Amino acid sequence: MAIPDYARANFETLVKAAKAGDLALMECTEVESGETRFVICAVGRDEGDYVMTPFGHLAPGNPYEAYIPPA
Repeated sequence: MAIPDYARANFETLVKAAKAGDLALMECTEVESGETRFVICAVGRDEGDYVMTPFGHLAPGNPYEAYIPPA
């Protein structure tokens, strides 16, 4: 399966934020489940205010047990 354009664009934005030192790890509540998630966010500015753009959450437990590479 090819990586969709939106995923590639989001990844490029994430890399750019990392290079600029504009990443944050935020504790958030997942809307659907109400569970606490630790979310990787890019940090931006809008008229003096901080703007957090979420990209994804960290996997709980051992991520090597949660994911397998594509076949």
